[in-house]
Amino acid sequence: MTRGRFIVLEGGEGGGKSTQARRLRDHLEAGGRRARLTREPGGSPLAEAIRELVLGSWPEGIDATTELLLIFAARAAHLHATIRPALADGIDVICDRFVDASYAYQGAGRGIAPDRIAALEQLVLGDLRPDVVLVLDIDPELGVRRIAERGGNNRFDAESMAFMQRVRNAYRARAAAAPERYRVVDASRDVDVVAADLAAIVGALR
Repeated sequence: MTRGRFIVLEGGEGGGKSTQARRLRDHLEAGGRRARLTREPGGSPLAEAIRELVLGSWPEGIDATTELLLIFAARAAHLHATIRPALADGIDVICDRFVDASYAYQGAGRGIAPDRIAALEQLVLGDLRPDVVLVLDIDPELGVRRIAERGGNNRFDAESMAFMQRVRNAYRARAAAAPERYRVVDASRDVDVVAADLAAIVGALR
């Protein structure tokens, strides 16, 4: 059986990842492929429970190291229960965030050294990497306006503009360093235009 394709959507807050992930799933299924939509942190019962810890508000706060370790714990559970079985069964997996988010948010955003994140990446992922990472790029100021319009903020949505700019710069730098695996898409445009671009990029995958 042919392995499913592992497709990840990344980017800063307000870029429309969740909407575009759903639309991409629907597009693939309409074309006859089996596709599974998932997210991080989360994507399995255990990982979703850890997600609540990560996004929750705690009296003592969550320091950067704790946040990073919780997210990788959720990622390990997610990979074990959801991602690896689906790929092995020939199902395309569309994931709303994955390991690049750790480099962008806990790395560039919180200041954790990339080599520490890389050590956890190797431990948890082994040799598995996405077939393509679709970076939905958006100016943080526009992203914040979109977040305000939709409501339902989490604690990452409330980060400073400087934090969000560091996150954006990290995504761009990672995409520039590995253009064979990343595609940067202008997420400030109409959702239908963005969806068509993503469908075309994924359609070109083997």
